[in-house]
Formats: sequence, C-alpha cells, structure tokens
Amino acid sequence: MNNNVFNDLKVKIFQSGDPSFLYIGINTLIFVVVALINVPFFLSGNGGLIYDDFIREYFAFPADILSQPLHFYTILTYQFFHDGFFHVLFNMLWLYWMGRVFLDFLKPRQFHFVYLVGGLLGAVVFAGAFNVFPVFREVSGATVIGSSAAVMAIVVATATLVPNFSINLLLFGEVKLKYLALAYVVLDLIGSTSANAGGSFAHLGGALFGFVYIKTLQNGSDWSAIFKKRPKLKVVKKDQQPFRNEDSKRPWVRKNEGYVDQREIDAILDKISRTGYDKLSKEEKETLFKASKH
Repeated sequence: MNNNVFNDLKVKIFQSGDPSFLYIGINTLIFVVVALINVPFFLSGNGGLIYDDFIREYFAFPADILSQPLHFYTILTYQFFHDGFFHVLFNMLWLYWMGRVFLDFLKPRQFHFVYLVGGLLGAVVFAGAFNVFPVFREVSGATVIGSSAAVMAIVVATATLVPNFSINLLLFGEVKLKYLALAYVVLDLIGSTSANAGGSFAHLGGALFGFVYIKTLQNGSDWSAIFKKRPKLKVVKKDQQPFRNEDSKRPWVRKNEGYVDQREIDAILDKISRTGYDKLSKEEKETLFKASKH
C-alpha cells in the first residue's frame, strides 16, 4: 500500500507534466526534509537556532551586494525554502488554486517561466529596495526566503490574463481575480513598512513580472519561447495519426459527436493570450469548456 502511495505521488509530481504539482512537490519535500533534520537540533537544547541560521546563511538570498557573488546560487534556492509551516502551506495552496486556472489557458512552459523568473525578479527588487531606500541603511544581514514572489507572479499573471474569472473564497464568496490580485498588491505595499518589508518587496517584484509578462504576451511576444523545445524530425506514415502538438497531452478532444483537432484548441488558447478570455465568442468558450472536461 505504501509503495502504491509513493508511486502515485511520484507520478503526480514528477511525471504528470503539470508544473504546479512539480513545484508544490519540490517545495513540500524540501520543507519536510528540513523540518525532520531540525528535530535533533531542537531536542539537543539549541532550539533549532543553529540549523535555522545555517539555512538562512546558505540558502536565503542576501540583500548585501558584497555577499551576493559568494552566494549567487541563492537567487534560485531561496524560492524553495520556507520559514515555517503556515508559510509553505499558504504558498502551496495559492500555487495550486491559481495553477489550475493558469494552466487552463496557457502552456506548462509559460508556467515554468513565470514562476522562476518571477522569483528571480522578486529577489532583485528586494535587494534593490534594501540598498536604495534610506530607511534600510542601518539594517544588516537582511535576507529573503520562500516561494512567495514566484507564487505572486503566477497569481498576478493569471489575474491579468483573465481578470473577470471568479473563485469562491471562504467568508467572502465569489471574488474576481482582478480584485484579489489588487488586494494582495495593496497589502504588500502596506507591508513594506513592516518587519517583513523584505518579503513584501519580493512579492511586489514577482507581481510586477507577472503583470508585464502577460501584457507582453498579449502584444504578441512570448518571452517563454526560450523554454520551447525544438521540434524533432520524424517520418510519419500515411496511416498514422496526425502530428501531435508537443505542448499538449490531449491531441484529440471530443466535441458533440465528433472530434476537434488540438490545433483548434491551441488557436483558442493563443487568442486568450493575445486578447483575453472575455474576447472569445460563445462557440469558442463552449469548445474550450468541453475540452477541459476531457
């Protein structure tokens, strides 16, 4: 039974092709491993501080420009370590919820690009703020850690792409994504005056990238093309099925009594990326809805 559970998780995280599951799995796995290793440090009477300081020292991204060349790799590693259970929990919940919507309209490679580059820009904005604004001149040893900037990039990118898409929130009911994203940006602007100012600046950097990426995409330029695999030449016999789009796992989608070529679905998704979901015709929305069921 345990083997079946582990195999299911392995397939879901690493073999499903769903990037949201991949990042949720990696972040969760790192958090659990770090927490387990921290147990003996706590029981030894050190309160886990030695280990916590080690994580901050070697995996968090520093604001100090002089420290960055020696810890250049932390601009990536900081995105996969968290500062507590609720920190990782809420980040992964938002990544799952927004990931479902994002991947309904855009491609996995675009998710990878927004997540990773959003996290990178979050670190850059954090460091820039702590080296530019006078209020932080007396602060030393500041670091940022967590996937919040990357997650914020996904949230804002999704809200920019389909601003009128609604989700149900506990206590609030149905809320449009544009209002949800705006609320988070405002809270982070306010949070820039708090003890967690570094985290707030990183969030704002991720949010900025998510917004700019989608606006650029809608203008016809897809920066994530650098992640696009080059097509391989292959011989196709006449009795074989038509070529399958490498970005899709669903080459054929049932529509009413017949089938819809994946190229039709791709054309609708490309239209969404250029002009937004609201510009689709009733027939295109119906086709996309039916396709999502398969």
